[in-house]
Amino acid sequence: MHKFFTPKDTFTETHATISGDDVKHIYKVLRLEEGEKIALNNLEGKEYLGEIEEITKQYVKVKLVEELACNNESNINVTLFQGLPKSTKMDLIVQKCTELGIRRITPLITNRVDVKLKGEFKKLDRLHRIALEASKQCKRTIIPNIDEPIEFSAMLQALKSMDMVIVPYENATGYGIRNAVSEISSAEIINIAIIIGPEGGFEEFEIEELKKNGAHIVTLGPRILRTETAGFTALSLLQYELGDIGGNK
Repeated sequence: MHKFFTPKDTFTETHATISGDDVKHIYKVLRLEEGEKIALNNLEGKEYLGEIEEITKQYVKVKLVEELACNNESNINVTLFQGLPKSTKMDLIVQKCTELGIRRITPLITNRVDVKLKGEFKKLDRLHRIALEASKQCKRTIIPNIDEPIEFSAMLQALKSMDMVIVPYENATGYGIRNAVSEISSAEIINIAIIIGPEGGFEEFEIEELKKNGAHIVTLGPRILRTETAGFTALSLLQYELGDIGGNK
């Protein structure tokens, strides 16, 4: 069954309306017809079984059949602070982290971020679309937030609300995510930050600042990962250690 996201304000007690790019996708690509069933999400975590009642080129009217008991979200709320990468690497980061269950992605300006990127990052609309499509594909219940880039100092303030802060670092040895998780009761770990450096990595003084703010500086293994790979690798390891992926045995 196909799934679509549409804002809460398009819902009434009995119907919802789909507009925008999804309309063309429904009638031209998927070739759905009136009477067919779809799943409809209100962008706030509620999902409904719907029946297509009317299809036009401007909108699709859907009759709400029943609310679905559906929650495919992770049991941990993870925010990825991602050092701004070059080219289209952020596209891949957003897509794969959305598939895995990230709650928020915040582009991060660190000392080694390319100077041009600091003033030229205007990709939020594109990244929101990537997160939306990935959420549809993997049956997410919500769409992760994609933020405007922030400075390193602002990120340090945001860390105060986190239960755990994980920083993969190429110079770290021995101490990994399993060690960090074992030091805290898993019941106390809900809000987690993963902080990934840009292509050039972190400066030593940035690592020291992160340590002062309670971050766990960890290794992801003996091989140095690219910036676009490190985030979803760390996310996967955290989810495995905290019981979100990998089964329950």
